[in-house]
Amino acid sequence: MTDSPVPRWRRRLPVPTVLAAATAVALLVSPASATVPEAVAPTVDLVRDAGEQASVVEVLLTGTAQLDALVATGVDLDHHVSRTETGVVAHAVVTPGEAAALTGAGFRLGRVLHRPDDAQARVAEREATIAGHRADNRQFTTSVATASTTSDVRIIRADYYTSGTSQVLSVEAKWAQGQTVGTALTVERDSGPGTALGSGGTQTISRFVDAGVYLYHRGAATVTSRPDYVRITSPTGDVAVAKVQEWLPTPGSGPEGPGYQKNFVTSYLTPTELYDRIHRLAAEFPDLAEIVELPYRTNGYRRHAQAVLGTASASRVAVDSLAWGHQGGNDLTVELADPGTPDAALTVTVTGNAVRVGLATDGTGAVTSTAAQVVAALNAGAGTLLRAYTYRGSAGTGVVAPAAPAALSDGLSAPAGVSRDPHPVYAIRIGKHRDGSKLGVLAYAQEHAREWVPPLVTVETAERLLRNYGHDGQTKQLLNNLDIWIAPSINPDGGHYSFYDFNSQRKNMTNHCPLTGSADFLGRNSWGVDNNRNYTEYSLFDGYSGASTSCTSGTYAGPSELSEPENRNLDWLAARPNIRFSMNLHSSGNYFMWSPGAYALPDRLSAPRPTLAEESAFWGASARILTAIKRHRNMAVTPARTGPISDVLYSAAGNSGDMLWYRYGIYAWNFEVGTSFQPEWAEAHEETMEFANGLVEMMRVARDFAKDRTRPESSLTVTPGVAAGTVDVTFGTSEPAAVFYTLDGSVPTYSSTLYGSAGIREGGETLTVPAGTTVHWFSVDSAGNVENNYTPDGSGRNFRKAPAVVPAG
Repeated sequence: MTDSPVPRWRRRLPVPTVLAAATAVALLVSPASATVPEAVAPTVDLVRDAGEQASVVEVLLTGTAQLDALVATGVDLDHHVSRTETGVVAHAVVTPGEAAALTGAGFRLGRVLHRPDDAQARVAEREATIAGHRADNRQFTTSVATASTTSDVRIIRADYYTSGTSQVLSVEAKWAQGQTVGTALTVERDSGPGTALGSGGTQTISRFVDAGVYLYHRGAATVTSRPDYVRITSPTGDVAVAKVQEWLPTPGSGPEGPGYQKNFVTSYLTPTELYDRIHRLAAEFPDLAEIVELPYRTNGYRRHAQAVLGTASASRVAVDSLAWGHQGGNDLTVELADPGTPDAALTVTVTGNAVRVGLATDGTGAVTSTAAQVVAALNAGAGTLLRAYTYRGSAGTGVVAPAAPAALSDGLSAPAGVSRDPHPVYAIRIGKHRDGSKLGVLAYAQEHAREWVPPLVTVETAERLLRNYGHDGQTKQLLNNLDIWIAPSINPDGGHYSFYDFNSQRKNMTNHCPLTGSADFLGRNSWGVDNNRNYTEYSLFDGYSGASTSCTSGTYAGPSELSEPENRNLDWLAARPNIRFSMNLHSSGNYFMWSPGAYALPDRLSAPRPTLAEESAFWGASARILTAIKRHRNMAVTPARTGPISDVLYSAAGNSGDMLWYRYGIYAWNFEVGTSFQPEWAEAHEETMEFANGLVEMMRVARDFAKDRTRPESSLTVTPGVAAGTVDVTFGTSEPAAVFYTLDGSVPTYSSTLYGSAGIREGGETLTVPAGTTVHWFSVDSAGNVENNYTPDGSGRNFRKAPAVVPAG
């Protein structure tokens, strides 16, 4: 590897122009076309009715061609694709109406994997957890108030441990007024048995709040001697004393030293709570962190109040308030009144917020007003309050039915604490030197609103970095040498909508649908732009596959590249010149991926592959990062789900990883956390812990990248197999590294088989092969150093080779 920066790729020409130059590594080209080139035409109407809920279902496909056809429909896909002996299985997020449309188009659906009730249960579980914490606080406060002998501060634990040559004391305590008062607590310690409290010095512990609920005060500090007792005097003068316990670390060879603090999340967090969390962290650690408000505010968790009157399309009238719902639109009513007299004229009267349409009648008293006539009358007579239109492009020739006063509504149910204004998007910037002089690392989550675990991974990571800095040497090295940006929710509007209104929301909340389309109240769960299809490189607008022009599609790319403020914010972050590494956190599917992320149909012409040196860095770093994930509970991201996005998943035109890599030269990875969007909390917590391990390891990779020049070394171990004539083969490496191998005598390249769990300290997979099989292989580390300086493009010959034979003796 060299120190030269990754090249800043320029946009590729639209597909028809570049077909003749498909072998070019990088092309200098013109801006994106203003029109979308012809692609596989969607033939499925995927508009969601607002009364429907969505489920995750299997789609059973015959192969990759049918997978491409499914993607081209614009269906809302979970990030899961598995190859089977009989075809391909994908997971789609669909309502009953969408499922019927897919079936009618010839797609075969399988099992239902996640139902609406499952998501509602997660919300109820979160609320119960928060309520339980509040009840614990009330109980403690009540016990203090009713018992004169009870102190208002209680020490939960006081642990002493060593970390290398350092001695550390970690203390947790609960204070009765901690829910409402942000004061830190001071811990006094003695200097050993029989010594006075205070003789060993003092340390402060800070208030820990999750989802708006106080849990305890917590903190750790280095000490010069092992204390025997600690004492806390609360701000009210009450006292608690506790004996210090010896903390025994779990044996292991991981990078986290004894007493490394983790486990900082206790429930799912809304975007409002995520932003509050990082603001409090930055305020607590002003020397190490700051909050950055990104330059573009979102459209906001807000909508105009709407109603659809009538049932038959030709006679329906759609009405939208001109004011936002929370600014008066929700106060409007519209009545379609039968005057009860013959030969009545069509009239509109406005009394305060009440709009009354007096329908026209004929000589018999029968209503004659058509939807088109009512629309025209409303716009003329109440146009200062509302806008009326016929339903989804209908000519409006049907006669309307009288209707009682209908209240317009924005359909939003979040509590008042969720802002209805254009929303600021925040990042926390962490590091001892936040001036651009250090190598930059970016982590961001919740491009897709319904993915509730990935934001927790970013918050857990931020907590670990800041709370371990004072006593963990490795963490101190990270913050002293990196400039870390963490954006926990790129899409706060969609995130709030997912929590409070429609759990399956994928996109942001911006309604780009025309009045002749699905802009009415019944289409509200179909609106929005897929933020991970709205970026600049290899997008729908360049002719690449995996995004849609339909405003109701799950993969709607928006009206133009970077049309959305959420996307312009990420573009602004990526443009920081010192950022060289990034992680985009999604769920679900347990994938670990990087560019290229898009290809063009019909020939699957891919965005340019990284050079061999660059691909070496991608593959080598994956070994370290996946090692760290596995360390938590021995769960592995499989080799089949590790690699370039378009290889292991499907084409995703206009995704953020491609923009970061091709436009800004950032090594950009993508986690797909867990196996569902909103798992039960016990599982969500485990996923948070393991992928936070991986995210911190990515930062260690970044720290080591520039200075690592050591090439890995590998070994082959062969032992007798269980079956006659077989042997068991494992690989070992001198450092965490990826191993690629062949068993058929061919030259190993990056297209060869990736050794499962390569570089995992707990040990890799065991291969059972016929005795005497010739094994060819090479290893590559996280800095892209390849063993023996081998060139893995098929032309090199200095790869490792050995027969799979049990050594004599």
